[in-house]
Amino acid sequence: MIRADGQGHMEYARGMEAIGSGIMDAVLAAAGAQDFSAFSEDDARRALGGRELSADGFAALLSPAAAPLLEQMAARARAETRARFGNSVSLFTPLYISNYCENGCVYCGFSRDRRIARARLDPAGIEREMLSISASGLEEILILTGESRRMSDLGYIEGACAAARRHFRVVGVEVYPMDSADYARLQACGADFVTVFQETYDTGSYGRLHPAGRKRSFPYRFNAQERALLGGMRGVGFGALLGLADFRRDAFATGLHARLIQRKYPHAEISFSCPRLRPIGGGAAFVPFELGEAELLQVICAYRLFMPFANITISSREGARFRDNAAGIAATKISAGVDVGIGRRGAAPEPAGDGQFEIADGRSVGEICAMLSARGLQPVMSEHLYV
Repeated sequence: MIRADGQGHMEYARGMEAIGSGIMDAVLAAAGAQDFSAFSEDDARRALGGRELSADGFAALLSPAAAPLLEQMAARARAETRARFGNSVSLFTPLYISNYCENGCVYCGFSRDRRIARARLDPAGIEREMLSISASGLEEILILTGESRRMSDLGYIEGACAAARRHFRVVGVEVYPMDSADYARLQACGADFVTVFQETYDTGSYGRLHPAGRKRSFPYRFNAQERALLGGMRGVGFGALLGLADFRRDAFATGLHARLIQRKYPHAEISFSCPRLRPIGGGAAFVPFELGEAELLQVICAYRLFMPFANITISSREGARFRDNAAGIAATKISAGVDVGIGRRGAAPEPAGDGQFEIADGRSVGEICAMLSARGLQPVMSEHLYV
């Protein structure tokens, strides 16, 4: 599929920074070569019993043959998590400051074609929202926008990061991909982490699902984490939106992408998000690939065993029961007090904007803390100190 201006989805648009990294080609080649149906249960057992997972061992644990071993995978994932992270689980919340978007993603509630209430917080509105969040005791925030460079330009996001640094110890951003110099500006304003969902690593599906907008460029999005690290960010997050394509191949590509970045930038803090597609409004009718809770837990456990030191985030897209169990097995970060709309926390006088998707777990910070404590886990607001 080609846009009217001639840009294919495997091309860079004019003005996009190309860093010359070979990681994308390595990931796509390895993911394309995997035949998940070729693994046996014995292959999965050998992978599970080894000291360190190879890429093929990781694929074996993602394969259908590993499904009968889920209990054993969960037990080892729990042991690996406790050995590296103790019993602590970090809390954070997302703050959506704008839902304007210039992309045409067919599955997203913010897509420019959706019939939703659009809103953009001004600096006073951002301050109100942050004061409301910080009053809950949270010390980590994730700032999100729709992907509109006109309505959420770099200066606007810089201002949000600077405001967040006044209220929170840890500031993450999940916005449109940027050049390394732009990430350096956000880092100078207080941002610590950048999360970018590749959505799907299936390049054919990616082209069909992203017919218009800067997001159409697969390689520019793929290399965003590396550009963020080149811009001085402390950590980067990875995730495929599970359900857009073959979830096993997407999970494999996500894990390998993260491992290759970790090897090239050993100082970087790496994290995984494990989102499944959720219902959205605005007239969308996208039907996702089926992915049940057992398969999602298999992916999470495989991530933990492949990258033992990586953070794993379980968002409010998932229900309470699943999140509670995942926190006891492999998750090291969990969201709390979530609202995915615009301007709905701080009693803003202007009209609020619609959310990107429906959440499944709306528990407060206090309720999440109580759940973790009841399971023998330690809720942590922040472990990072600035000196």
